[in-house]
Amino acid sequence: MIVYEFKVKGKEKQYQAINEAIRTSQFIQNKCLRYWMDNKDSKVDKYALNKYCAVLAAEFPFADELNSMARQSAAERSWSAISRFYDNCKKKVKGKKGFPKFKKNCRSVEYKSTGWKLTLTRKSITFSDKKGIGTLKLKGTYDLNYYDIKQIKRVRLVRRAVRVASRRDGYYAQFAVDVDARIETQPSHQLVGIDLGLKYFIADNKGNVEPSPQFYRKSEKQLNRANRKKSQKFSKEKKKARARQSNNYHKARNRYARKHLKVSRQRKEYCKRLAYSVIQSNDLVAYVRRSRCRRLDLNVKGLVRNRHLAKSISDAGWSTFRLWLEYFGQKYGKVTVAVPPYNTSQNCSNCGEKVQKSLSTRTHVCPHCGYVEDRDINAAINILRLGLSTVGHTGTYATGDLPSWAIGRGLSSNGESVNVESPRL
Repeated sequence: MIVYEFKVKGKEKQYQAINEAIRTSQFIQNKCLRYWMDNKDSKVDKYALNKYCAVLAAEFPFADELNSMARQSAAERSWSAISRFYDNCKKKVKGKKGFPKFKKNCRSVEYKSTGWKLTLTRKSITFSDKKGIGTLKLKGTYDLNYYDIKQIKRVRLVRRAVRVASRRDGYYAQFAVDVDARIETQPSHQLVGIDLGLKYFIADNKGNVEPSPQFYRKSEKQLNRANRKKSQKFSKEKKKARARQSNNYHKARNRYARKHLKVSRQRKEYCKRLAYSVIQSNDLVAYVRRSRCRRLDLNVKGLVRNRHLAKSISDAGWSTFRLWLEYFGQKYGKVTVAVPPYNTSQNCSNCGEKVQKSLSTRTHVCPHCGYVEDRDINAAINILRLGLSTVGHTGTYATGDLPSWAIGRGLSSNGESVNVESPRL
């Protein structure tokens, strides 16, 4: 699947209809979760939740106004959280298992193959359910004429940092297209191991480093100022008992949200460009496992509990970089190997002896062989060595899970995985 995103243009009434569709989707999602909680003794699976959507449509008129497949998509979101909780319990994941929670602020509604129709020029989309969204103009640089309508499997309406007055950054339409995105490229005959860090965003085994951009740190003063203004508007209006109806407060809140959205987009674009450059320059990329996912060894969610480094770790965008690295590796047919992080920074890349270092020690000095190197570059060399040892075993498969977007699509013609996880060492 590839996703194309367009900004949608409409009237105020249409935007309100989109908001109502999003609220209805959130209502159905929470109702399905409550239905599962109340019927744990009986078997409640994905199909039972889909059937329960029809019961909700018959009971609540506003739920019946939403397209039937959009209701099923909301139920599938609930089941996704439930199944993830079951999987964590079966795998005996340490700590919290991720018990499903009720949604308080959903930002999207998803349609499947019905409830929408593109115009002949593919520049507008019409939603035909009873919510009254109507026809919306699509603003973007992508061209949907290259694909058949049957290839568009999902259409999602997303709301982002809406401003009351000008609708800047308001509403977007995302099209999930079922297409093989692989592109054949000439081999570069290069291998690289990269380590993710805070001093340098990435450092490779060749000594090349990329500085961390720190987008949040650079915008922190503006963000704090916007947050203070938002709080001041709320305090003034709260005295007048009009906080919820205040346009001034909502304008300040949206200005604050847009600044955060800008930082998020900067970080995403930086990670995307850097991952593309790494993939295009190398045939094999080995990197350390760092993700928000609990099933991986070193998760970002656990790292941010360090109150001294939490802000810098969140600002780095390691998980975003890894997702784009895996995506481009899949797209251009390059091998990406995630290795466990154990002792990659402590072991000497020259002699293999373990040299204990604190986080403040940025230079690796081996007392056994006298090897001196930057801490991150030393780790990158160890990471590449671990990655090559994983790929070198031709008779075995590396253990680990593929990324969620690559399930069923990360296999080459001979049945071997292109994106692999190395076994624990």
